Amino acid sequence: MAKVSQRQVLARIAPHLDAKLPKWEGFLFAQVSGGELTASVEKIYEGGASSPTVLCAPFDIGDLTLTAHYDDDRVTSEGKTGIAAKIAGLREFVGKGYYDVYVETYNCDLKVPGLDRVYSKSLLVGLTEPDGDSSSGAPSTFALTFSVSKVASKVGE
Repeated sequence: MAKVSQRQVLARIAPHLDAKLPKWEGFLFAQVSGGELTASVEKIYEGGASSPTVLCAPFDIGDLTLTAHYDDDRVTSEGKTGIAAKIAGLREFVGKGYYDVYVETYNCDLKVPGLDRVYSKSLLVGLTEPDGDSSSGAPSTFALTFSVSKVASKVGE
């Protein structure tokens, strides 16, 4: 298999069983970070042993942050709600709204099956609104941060 570049790993979100949450159909987040799996361990050196006995613990999943480029369209030319309106609608759901987060790998704009990750029922815990800098021409971005409880390769696992 060919190497995968970072630009081929994209994410999308969908409300988890809550019709009040803003929908993000057809929107792909350009950056994905976090979601690392880590387990705490305890190393015990019994009776002066030179190598430890390792006690394991359940793993924890780090927060997942999705970042995308910002546009301020309230309504697009196709009549769809723009990013600014979606962000405004999300403010009241920080700490309360659950989304399913899908991290997918693409190859030449085609989704590669079997390489996806699904973080179901992830709680929206952060909303970073676009920063401004009047001396910069770089695109403005916004970010959503989710607290994750489980990850699977398929929905329902």
